[in-house]
Amino acid sequence: MTVISDCFETLKQNRKCALIPFITAGDPDLETTAAALQTLDRSGADIIELGVPYSDPLADGPVIQAAATRALERGITLDKVLEMVKATTPSLRSPIILFTYYNPILNRGIENFLQQITTAGVAGLVVPDLPLEEAANLLEPAAKIGIDVILLVAPTSSAERIAAIAHASQGFIYLVSVTGVTGMRSQMESRVSDLLQQIRSVTDKPIGVGFGISQPEQAQQVKNWGADAAIVGSAFVKRLSEGTSQQGLDEIASFCQSLKQAIVSS
Repeated sequence: MTVISDCFETLKQNRKCALIPFITAGDPDLETTAAALQTLDRSGADIIELGVPYSDPLADGPVIQAAATRALERGITLDKVLEMVKATTPSLRSPIILFTYYNPILNRGIENFLQQITTAGVAGLVVPDLPLEEAANLLEPAAKIGIDVILLVAPTSSAERIAAIAHASQGFIYLVSVTGVTGMRSQMESRVSDLLQQIRSVTDKPIGVGFGISQPEQAQQVKNWGADAAIVGSAFVKRLSEGTSQQGLDEIASFCQSLKQAIVSS
C-alpha cells in the first residue's frame, strides 16, 4: 500500500473522515510555509496538500491565485519548494500531496520530476489540468515509484467518465464540489451528495470533496454525505496571508482544530 492509501485505511478502520488542508508554498515565505506544515500536522490534519505557485493557475480562485502571484514575485521556484519539503517532511506525520500543473512536470520530464518529489518526501500529486486521456503517461511511472496521482471528478462529468476516472485514480478520488474554480462558498451544493453516491457505486476507493469548503459546518456536511475526506484550501490560504506570520500560523491552527472537531463529532 502507498502512504496515502495506508492513511485512509487507518481512518476507515476507526470510522474517521480525513481532513486535508491546502496551503500555497512560499506565501508569505518558505519559512512560514514550513512552519505552517508543522502547525497543520499538529492541529488535526491527516494529509496536507501543498500548492506549487504557477503563473497560469486555471483551476484556482482569486485567493489562491493571489497567493501564488505573491510567491512568484518573491522568487519562489519548484526547486526551492522541494528543498523546503525535503527538510520538513521528516518531522511530519501527515503525508504531503503536491498540487501542481502539468506543464512544469512535462518541462522537467515525468521520470525526473517523480524522482525529485520522491526524494523530497512527497507522497501524492494533484494535477488539475491533467486530462484523463493523457493520465496514463503520469500514472504508470508514478505507481512504480510509489507516488499516488489523485484524479479529479468534476460535477459535470458523465457517468462513463466518472467510472473511468474512479478506476484510474490512485490513493483517493478528488470530487470537485462546484463548477468553476477554487474558493470559499457560503453553502455546499446538495448535488454533492448524489455525486458521492454515484462514485461510490463504481468504486470502493476513498473520495475526498474539495473546492468550496470554508466552514466547519460544511466539512461536517460532506462527511455526513459520505465523503472520506474534506479538502479545504482558500480559507487556510487567506488566514495564513493576513497579519504577521505568527498571527497567520495561530489562525490556521485554530481553524484546523475547529474543522477537525466538526468532522470528528458529526
